[in-house]
Amino acid sequence: MGRPDPHTRDAINAHLRSNHPSMCRHWFDDIEPLEISGGTLRLLVKEPVQLKYLQRCCVEQFTEAAQSVTGRLLAVRFVGDADLVESHPAPRDDSINPEFVNGDSTDRGLLSSDDDMLISPDYSFDNFIVGPGNRLAHAASYAVAQKPGRAYNPLFIHGGVGLGKTHLLQAICQLAIRHRPSMRIYYVSCNGFMTQFLDAVQAGLMAQFRHRFRNVDILVIDDIHDLSKRDRTQEEFFHTFNSLYQTGRQIILSSDALPNEIPDLEERLTSRFNCGLVARIEKPCYETRVAIVKNKSNLRNLDLPDDVASYIAAKIDSNIRELEGAITKIQGLALISNTPINLDLAKQAIGEPTGSSQSANPTIQEIIDAITGYYDVKLTDLLSKRRHKSIALPRQIGMWLARKHTRFSLEEIGSYFGGRDHTTVMHAIRMIDSKRERDNTLDMDVTRLEDQISTRVVGTFNE
Repeated sequence: MGRPDPHTRDAINAHLRSNHPSMCRHWFDDIEPLEISGGTLRLLVKEPVQLKYLQRCCVEQFTEAAQSVTGRLLAVRFVGDADLVESHPAPRDDSINPEFVNGDSTDRGLLSSDDDMLISPDYSFDNFIVGPGNRLAHAASYAVAQKPGRAYNPLFIHGGVGLGKTHLLQAICQLAIRHRPSMRIYYVSCNGFMTQFLDAVQAGLMAQFRHRFRNVDILVIDDIHDLSKRDRTQEEFFHTFNSLYQTGRQIILSSDALPNEIPDLEERLTSRFNCGLVARIEKPCYETRVAIVKNKSNLRNLDLPDDVASYIAAKIDSNIRELEGAITKIQGLALISNTPINLDLAKQAIGEPTGSSQSANPTIQEIIDAITGYYDVKLTDLLSKRRHKSIALPRQIGMWLARKHTRFSLEEIGSYFGGRDHTTVMHAIRMIDSKRERDNTLDMDVTRLEDQISTRVVGTFNE
């Protein structure tokens, strides 16, 4: 047995940043090497959610890093405070009441089974970016986490794929556990619920199944829309819902659709889902997307320049998962090419494809590039809410050019130019049309920009 070198943690983290950059998180710096004993390096992780995440997802990478750093054939084991207590047992405290599911001890009240969903430490309230499209869902989730069963019950969060529903569900679990470590929480997907139900029916273990789902303080089910057309499972969930609701236990559900829009969902379930708070999450606006990109980068200890964050946010407006995927791609390309992250690298990573298959029409990004270069304005300013003439006029010209030279709709153009609505784009087009008739200088500027864009497109098309 021996204490690891004091620099072991830093060396392991450096190895991970070089070889597994997408998995690295800033809280890895809080992991404490305890000892090397019997060929095993024990690493202390004090936060239970982080501990479970590392045990499930990161053992292989940390083992590789530890072996590389120490030059020894070591295994890595993540341990928590409870493991230290087991090594040096203290007098029993009957006020602590651990629960067991499928024979597994729970971690500070977070119940688990083979079908549970892993909670990511990334998905906390601290890391959730609040914007106009998710403000209600965030506020309701935070209230539920602080006062389960008393704030909004049930809480039903719905919205498109990759917009943050799962993030809020996991944030509720983490905050509720932090406030009350003994609270019994079961977090599972709807498919997990259905699988356990069918297995219990076949094995004749319905009593155990019902105890597992009805003897909790908070039941969290992701993707409840998967109950669609599942008559037997709907029947069982109806009774589970009633049992929890009547005893004041908190129920939290997420769905891609409103309760009334889930196909073939029993009316009695629709009624119960609607009896609490139904909160929608919408696509994030441009400013929110920029904040999300910066937050995701900070989680990885990644230094992302402002113009790169703005470029990603302007380029991708579909969902948060695609924003994160873009960050991963840029980070990987920077590592492979051994170059710092900058706007050119970002364009190389997620820019439009080039070659003979490309259309001769310019892209909105090419128009934006031409505008920022011609008027010497920053991308962040062009896509911001700033209304100063030096920014507003180039922005309006950019919208005018996008409308004339691309096939994008007014809504899509507005989204590219900082999340503006179609009426703003219409106003910009009318303004530029009107000003060109009265202002020869402006008319010449627009003509030059059109020539620049055409030259770029032809050059790219002919490559």
